[in-house]
Formats: sequence, structure tokens, C-alpha cells
Amino acid sequence: MDYARMRAVAEELSKHTPDYFRGYEIRIDGIIMMVPPSRPHERTALRIRQQLDHQLPAQLVAHTGGEVEDASIGRLRRPDVIVVPDAAFEEDTMEPFHPEDVVLVVEIVSPSNDTSDYVEKVRDYAAMGIGLYLLVDPRKGTLTVFTDPGGSPDGPRYHGQHDYAFGDDVAVGPWTLSTSGLRPYPAAR
Repeated sequence: MDYARMRAVAEELSKHTPDYFRGYEIRIDGIIMMVPPSRPHERTALRIRQQLDHQLPAQLVAHTGGEVEDASIGRLRRPDVIVVPDAAFEEDTMEPFHPEDVVLVVEIVSPSNDTSDYVEKVRDYAAMGIGLYLLVDPRKGTLTVFTDPGGSPDGPRYHGQHDYAFGDDVAVGPWTLSTSGLRPYPAAR
């Protein structure tokens, strides 16, 4: 199915889902309907966004929400945090953000679905040309910063990868995030 048709189907499906659905993503193998993230997941996104807010120049904004779409490769993603120019919010459109406007995407791994963040989104964000991808994994207490997207014999990929643990100061492009306040997910009860 071509991307435009898949997007139309996703829009139609979203009209018939219960209110608690957060939205959808479109990836290489189909449409994924999303439920709201857990409170610990949201806390992690909030703490990262707050730190970015204190470091970003006035023309950039850290935002917890929003969609990033690249119709040319047939992908629509909903990162947990994005950094975009403030001017992008002034555009007279209802469309998702274009990857050219996105400086950084942050994904926080859900307790049950790591393949999407570690494999599919690494590939998709590199293919979109997004320069910085921060992957936070509260299941393991680790973070990975992916940089330098580009081509390879196996397709688009990030050429730089820097691994950290909770408690480290993490260099993400020109910004430094303290991760001492991040917490692993609570143990299942």
C-alpha cells in the first residue's frame, strides 16, 4: 500500500478508536496505534525537556509531543521529545513537523517494546536526516546518542554512537544533560 493511502487509513482508524489512544505511527510494515505512555515514561521525557529548555537558544524549543513525517520515505513518527525552531510553531498548518526542521528527537523505550526504538527508529530517523537521536532506556538505565546520519551499503544509518549510563553527564550535540535524576522503571508488582 502506498504511503498516502496508509496515512488515510490511519486517519480513518483514529476516528474509531477509544479516547485513550494517543495516535498512530506509520512505519515500514504498517500502522501502529499508540496508547498513552506510563507515568515513569512521561517523567523521564519531562526531565529531559526541562534540561533542554534551560540550554536551548531562544530560537529553538523542546516539545513533548508532535509528529515528524517524511512522506518521501513513507514514515510518520511521534517522538517523546523533539527540538525544533520556535518559528515552526508559527506556520499556518495542521501538518506534522518536517524532518528538516527537527534538530533532535528523543525516544524513551517502553517497558515492552524495545525493537521499535533500537532498530526501526534508528533506521527511520537516520533516513529522515535527523542529526541527533537520543535513546533513553529506563529498563536498563542506559542512554545512547546517535549522530551523523548518512548512507551505508545497508541503507541509511547513524555513523556515530555514544553510550552512557544513568548518572552520567550526556553530551547531545551542543547540550549536556545530567542524568542523575533519571530513574529506571519500577519493578513489576
